[in-house]
Amino acid sequence: MEHTFLPLIAYAFATSATPGPNNMMLLASGANFGLRRSLPHMLGISAGHSFMVVVMGLGLAAALHAEPRVMLALKVASLAYVLWLAWKIANSAAPARGKVGAAPLTFFQAAAFQWVNPKAIAMSITAATVYGGDGSLAAIVTVGAVFAAVNLPSVSLWCAMGEGLRVLLQNPVRLRLFNWTMAALLIASMLPVLWA
Repeated sequence: MEHTFLPLIAYAFATSATPGPNNMMLLASGANFGLRRSLPHMLGISAGHSFMVVVMGLGLAAALHAEPRVMLALKVASLAYVLWLAWKIANSAAPARGKVGAAPLTFFQAAAFQWVNPKAIAMSITAATVYGGDGSLAAIVTVGAVFAAVNLPSVSLWCAMGEGLRVLLQNPVRLRLFNWTMAALLIASMLPVLWA
């Protein structure tokens, strides 16, 4: 594990910081709700994904590779859920002007989303199988902990960027254009992983 530790950190950073469904949703959440209100969403992504890495390393990755129909079902469920989320983002309004009850994803919603996020699933399978060492519980938990440590600051940057855009998005037309663009990018971010 020692010789793969730095490559694991690099992999965790590269996959956590690049555009994908989680980061597109956090950019939109930061713009619509701000960094503080989006904190449970960020924590849910980090905890949920780290838990997924551990579960994949403990045998789920091997089971998924052995049954392609399950992977296909996961892809279909993922696409349906992301299309629904994209619709919600596209039709969001600023909290002050928005519908009563408008809110970012909760901790548990964000954690659960990892299980239908194709990028998160692919990242977890790769992390567990490539960097999981001997497959022991200690090695797999270490991989999950590295992802948690690297993932939270990485996804937080996307939310902070969204919050930085809030001043520009006070105009309802610009906000609507931003939200529709984020919805389109959310869908587009899934396509490479779905067809992999």
